[in-house]
Amino acid sequence: MATAAASSASEPEAEPKSGPKADGEEDEVKAARTRRKVLSRAVAAATYKTMGPGWDQQEEGVSESDGDEYAMASSAESSPGEYEWEYDEEEEKNQLEIERLEEQLSINVYDYNCHVDLIRLLRLEGELTKVRMARQKMSEIFPLTEELWLEWLHDEISMAQDGLDREHVYDLFEKAVKDYICPNIWLEYGQYSVGGIGQKGGLEKVRSVFERALSSVGLHMTKGLALWEAYREFESAIVEAARLEKVHSLFRRQLAIPLYDMEATFAEYEEWSEDPIPDSVIQNYNKALQQLEKYKPYEEALLQAEAPRLAEYQAYIDFEMKIGDPARIQLIFERALVENCLVPDLWIRYSQYLDRQLKVKDLVLSVHNRAVRNCPWTVALWSRYLLAMERHGVDHQVISVTFEKALNAGFIQATDYVEIWQAYLDYLRRRVDFKQDSSKELEELRAAFARALEYLKQEVEERFNESGDPSCVIMQNWARIEARLCNNMQKARELWDSIMTRGNAKYANMWLEYYNLERAHGDTQHCRKALHRAVQCTSDYPEHVCEVLLTMERTEGSLEDWDIAVQKTETRLARVNEQRLKAAEKEAALVQQEEEKAEQRKRARAEKKALKKKKKTRGPDKRGADEDDEKEWGDDEEEQPSKRRRVENSIPAAGETQNVESAAGPAGKCAVVDVEPPSKQKEKAASLKRDMPKVLHDSSKDSITVFVSNLPYSMQEPDVKLRPLFEACGEVVQIRPIFSNRGDFRGYCYVEFKEEKSALQALEMDRKSVEGRPMFVSPCVDKSKNPEFKVFRYSTSLEKHKLFISGLPFSCTKEELEEICKAHGTVKDLRLVTNRAGKPKGLAYVEYENESQASQAVMKMDGMTIKENVIKVAISNPPQRKVPEKPEARKAPGGPMPSPQTYGARGKGRTQLALLPRALQRPSAAAPQAENGPAPAPAVATPPATEAPKMSNADFAKLFLRK
Repeated sequence: MATAAASSASEPEAEPKSGPKADGEEDEVKAARTRRKVLSRAVAAATYKTMGPGWDQQEEGVSESDGDEYAMASSAESSPGEYEWEYDEEEEKNQLEIERLEEQLSINVYDYNCHVDLIRLLRLEGELTKVRMARQKMSEIFPLTEELWLEWLHDEISMAQDGLDREHVYDLFEKAVKDYICPNIWLEYGQYSVGGIGQKGGLEKVRSVFERALSSVGLHMTKGLALWEAYREFESAIVEAARLEKVHSLFRRQLAIPLYDMEATFAEYEEWSEDPIPDSVIQNYNKALQQLEKYKPYEEALLQAEAPRLAEYQAYIDFEMKIGDPARIQLIFERALVENCLVPDLWIRYSQYLDRQLKVKDLVLSVHNRAVRNCPWTVALWSRYLLAMERHGVDHQVISVTFEKALNAGFIQATDYVEIWQAYLDYLRRRVDFKQDSSKELEELRAAFARALEYLKQEVEERFNESGDPSCVIMQNWARIEARLCNNMQKARELWDSIMTRGNAKYANMWLEYYNLERAHGDTQHCRKALHRAVQCTSDYPEHVCEVLLTMERTEGSLEDWDIAVQKTETRLARVNEQRLKAAEKEAALVQQEEEKAEQRKRARAEKKALKKKKKTRGPDKRGADEDDEKEWGDDEEEQPSKRRRVENSIPAAGETQNVESAAGPAGKCAVVDVEPPSKQKEKAASLKRDMPKVLHDSSKDSITVFVSNLPYSMQEPDVKLRPLFEACGEVVQIRPIFSNRGDFRGYCYVEFKEEKSALQALEMDRKSVEGRPMFVSPCVDKSKNPEFKVFRYSTSLEKHKLFISGLPFSCTKEELEEICKAHGTVKDLRLVTNRAGKPKGLAYVEYENESQASQAVMKMDGMTIKENVIKVAISNPPQRKVPEKPEARKAPGGPMPSPQTYGARGKGRTQLALLPRALQRPSAAAPQAENGPAPAPAVATPPATEAPKMSNADFAKLFLRK
């Protein structure tokens, strides 16, 4: 096969030079091209057929599969016209796809799936040189899986002819065993090395490979047995008396390790050995059997679970950590990482164990390197890698190159870049000998600080629309180093000036940091200057800054300094109080306007209600006022000012029906009746209304009742249509839809269950689509009695395992988007955002199983085109919602911050206003929260707010009747 592959590779170079001119020569060239394509495919197919555990036992010559290859080639040669069009079309299609993949990789070299597809196509086309280069590029960026390595190794083995080729294959094996712990690759390595035993140093090479394999995976309880047996078989095949002791040693070493099927190994040893087995070996064997029983529950849990089995591996790791055997701990970590290589927390735990316990340089650095290659988006892994390299004395140039790779890794947050810069700057600072006035390391540190600030301003801010360092932490560290370690206060002051000009001058804690630096390394003059500027600029806690200034002048200032400080602080605080008072008055005016509008609406509703009652008393059936005031289902809902009052199960007025009368029954069914004279219609309507039973609100049944809203107004017979839907949750006692005065369905109803658990299960149907609209299902709670009740709301905080997708086409369905997202990880939940009418808004939230999968999806899906729409993908981090402040909390200058107010399931209604007069409202006594620094203690007492005079009942009534 190697000869065939070589000949196929040499043919393309010879044939283009011939330059065929005649038609017969042209047909011959086409036939040769067809043979080459068929042969390359046959070689690739035969590789998989012939490769296996016994590949080293094959003899040179043409195998059965090779005969098939030549038969295929002969068939193609005999009838080239039959296959020519088929392979030309396929080749053209594959070449176009190869060009597309190569172009895509030139744009984004971290596209893992693109690398895999390119290798597959190049291998299919028989492009041996190109597929080798593609594999090499991919292995430099990503660690390859066991399947990819075995495929690569089998291809290289099939083409190896001389000693140089064998050395190349050895190098590939060495790279393969470093990516992951793979018993199958070690077994292939050992068997391949047996084939070179005839070369110089071949025997020592075989033993070295097997010994390394045993130290790496020999403790693997389920797959280590094959390596031990292969090593023993190799040693048994060497007919030398001295080798018998080697086989004895292998048997004894294996029997001392807890492995599956140990009993069979012990029986084989008894049969093979001519002498009785020593007691020490039997004792070690029995001890290993006891250990095997302890490990079996964890191994069986792994066998029964499905990949990636992270929870089972975590439990196994905890068990091994308690025992404390370093070799076994390392092995179980490696086994877990084979299936969970994209879980950053697992890499962090593994590297942390190696850093603190084993401290072996090569092992530690190897694991850190593999960690950042598997999870390059995790800044914590890069920071730990830099620390480990510094800890083990790696060359400075290597650490700098690693840091540059970290900057190009594509972190998902702006703050991640700040963290990696801080880690690198800390490393550079530790290299500097500050006893010298100037050094190369110090200049490099200063240049790195300057570059970090420029990088955050240009690169990071351009990508994330934020620098990630609003408090200028990096610049603060630079200023401290210049002041404390370099005695360069002039440079430190320049840096603090830059910090303040970047929007930090309004924060008291930033000025106090600068003041403390001046106190420690500067002079009193600059301290005073800093505090004077702080008094003028601080807007969050000016009282605190004023107190610090007065304290400093009291202890070390002159009388003139004291007078200036008192004058400035009093002037500043007076201005602050004036500003707060104006803001409070403005807020109070707005609140008063809202209250007046609310009173006007209330009077209008009262007049309208009185007019309706007056009309009812003129009818044939007069009812008492107390009966009209009874509370019905639906009356406890907050009214919208622009809508009419909701009355349940009412019928239209007699005069409003002309030709057809629609009488709304308890289920909202409209019955068409014959036209009657107006007088009879009026009497009949009054009779129906009198006979219709009223459903009073029973708050004791709230726990077994749910409130259903956002239903289509056009829904006919809501009771009949909704009952099968909710009966899936449990037995439904009653469904009470709400109708308007004209008998129209108002789009909401109450569903009462027999058991509370059924009502709780019904809440899971929230936002279920009903007739094209999302149905809202919420608990039945009287919010006037339970103002603190909170319904479900989607999270508004950062969720690293959830993605926010925008720019989706409105025609994109949930199933189509889920199919796209599943290619990058396990999708736990997917939600398309819709409006109240159920129409898509082009937005979606996708929840993955873990943070790593979500990060991979961001890198691969951001900028993807779906149905001619370019989508944007980012980690879900919604902006904080603005919570309305209570009027009484906003009114008092310098008063406490208001606490968030809870509204209903659909937000704040227009009628949710505070109708209590402002004179009777009491401010909250909660302590103010520090927004940016410690809570202040006022230095100068502020005048207390003037208390409002007490009001009588008559004054209270005038407030409501005022027009």
